[in-house]
Amino acid sequence: MGGVSVTSRLPVIADVTLVTAGAMTANAAGYLLQLLAGRWLGVTGYGEFASLLAVQLMCAVPALALQNVVARELVRGASAAALWRLVWRCAALVALAAVVLVPVVTWLLQVGVAAAAGALGAAPLLVVISGGQGVLQGGDRFRALAFVLAGTGIARVVPAVFALAAGFGAAAALWATAAGYGIAAVGACAAGQPTRSLASLRESLRDRTPRTTGFGVGTVLRAAQVQAALMALSSADLIIARVVLDSSDAGRYALGSIAAKIAFWLPQAIGVVLYPRMAQPHSSARAIRDALGVLSAVGAVAVVGAAALAPLAPVLAGHDYAPIVDLLWLFALDGALLALLQGALLSAIAVDRTALATATWIGLIVEVSVQLIAARSPSALIGIATSVAAAVTAVIVIVVLRSARRIEVPA
Repeated sequence: MGGVSVTSRLPVIADVTLVTAGAMTANAAGYLLQLLAGRWLGVTGYGEFASLLAVQLMCAVPALALQNVVARELVRGASAAALWRLVWRCAALVALAAVVLVPVVTWLLQVGVAAAAGALGAAPLLVVISGGQGVLQGGDRFRALAFVLAGTGIARVVPAVFALAAGFGAAAALWATAAGYGIAAVGACAAGQPTRSLASLRESLRDRTPRTTGFGVGTVLRAAQVQAALMALSSADLIIARVVLDSSDAGRYALGSIAAKIAFWLPQAIGVVLYPRMAQPHSSARAIRDALGVLSAVGAVAVVGAAALAPLAPVLAGHDYAPIVDLLWLFALDGALLALLQGALLSAIAVDRTALATATWIGLIVEVSVQLIAARSPSALIGIATSVAAAVTAVIVIVVLRSARRIEVPA
């Protein structure tokens, strides 16, 4: 009949619920950290803290790419041992890159060396965590994945909150988050170990797909450029804000971007759960359509919610942030569009068709150029970011849906 039975949908719904709960726990902890940092560090101090968190997010690009590659290759029949060797190689390379980037970030953002080192020090730990999450995702072990997601969020936030509450600054808080990530990395390694015999695991993977593919650091780099384009597009405005706005407006913009982050990360469980199905030819087309449909619906709810709850922002973060209240719905729209874009790009990684990221790179260049030339207020900055996100998302979603339709025709 072309549909999916209720019994086949139930496991997907359960998996999405579990991963959503884990992700929401992690994200709620992260938003709490940013709200408390905005209040305790003040507008100027929070601007430095938020910009370095954006750098940390961009440094997570190799980690996110690695998770997708590990999950995909496990679905295709790769051994867990070979995938863990890839994880450790990538972590070593990212650690080396982080050391090199500390003075660059310090100069570019005009922040302290200790703060920059604290932000970048988490990068290799994120790689290890994501490697474990990829093993769990590719093995359909979503209950364990949910616990790892929630545990990682709590582990990184609690030490930072204690550091801020004790009166320490942004540098100490960032080092505290890195220490929390270290604890989470140990937990992810433990959770990512096989729970079944190797023979049983290989038998189940053989049932999913008959072939395996070669993979290595180059495979991760191809996926990483897709993730890099997305993360750069979602974070560049925060960094540009430090350049084109004064410190007070940059701090207000950073707080407004929390609404964008909520709309962006809220539906991430959809892509996580459906990604293994996107990597399988017989289920790829339907998984892509389902993911994009649900992401669109969740995004609409996020925008309406941001508009309705906007008056609470000054109460939670302080009245210094009142000027951005009327812009929160626009921040949420930007995040919702980027979440939809993320779903479309995930489908490209799942089938190893990464050339689609070109449109995102072009959008990034346009956004940064226009913002540097024309943006001199928070409203102009978020307006440009949202317009570019809408254009890029429309182009890539159309291409992805047409490709999915072609995939489905032979079946």
